[in-house]
Amino acid sequence: MFSQQVFLQGLGLGASLIMAIGAQNAHVIRTGVRGQHVLATVAACIAVDVLLIGLGIAGLGALVEASPTLMAMARYGGAAFLVWYGWRCWTSSLRGGASLAASPDEKAQTLGRALATVLALSLLNPHVYLDTVVLLGAVGSSLAGEARLSFALGAMTASVLWFSALGLGARRFATVLGRPAVWRAIEAATGTLMLVLAYLLVRGA
Repeated sequence: MFSQQVFLQGLGLGASLIMAIGAQNAHVIRTGVRGQHVLATVAACIAVDVLLIGLGIAGLGALVEASPTLMAMARYGGAAFLVWYGWRCWTSSLRGGASLAASPDEKAQTLGRALATVLALSLLNPHVYLDTVVLLGAVGSSLAGEARLSFALGAMTASVLWFSALGLGARRFATVLGRPAVWRAIEAATGTLMLVLAYLLVRGA
């Protein structure tokens, strides 16, 4: 039987994990501002999240947690990715001159490249697996069958709502977000958050 309370728990926990501005979210914002394959990018992000959440709640999360080797790989691999991406964001912010808006002489991004970028930022980031497969999976798989389904639907709905709002919202406010000063601030905030998350991952070990 569907449980609204458990659904809302999944929705809240899922939202808290995906709303932090990271590599995936920054790419969705960039795509939305440029108006290039926005729906396809949003759909790809949602599909990856739904797949990983489903795998985690189905039991993969518990399997990873039970293996010290896999947990260490996910933890330290995720920390390394976050440090690299955080440093990249801070370098871009300090250098300045970057803008989300595409320049007139810049080639439009192909659909294949847009999707490849989404998949790379999602699947090559070990921190994504910690959030979806391990954390959401650990909570969801601990519930009984019907409650587990309600939790999974809540977490997946959070992904659908967030990425849809992010992509379409970025498109709606492209004029503001496309300004170099605004993007420098976003890059600085993203870089700081990535470095803090990396520290917390290593500290949690």
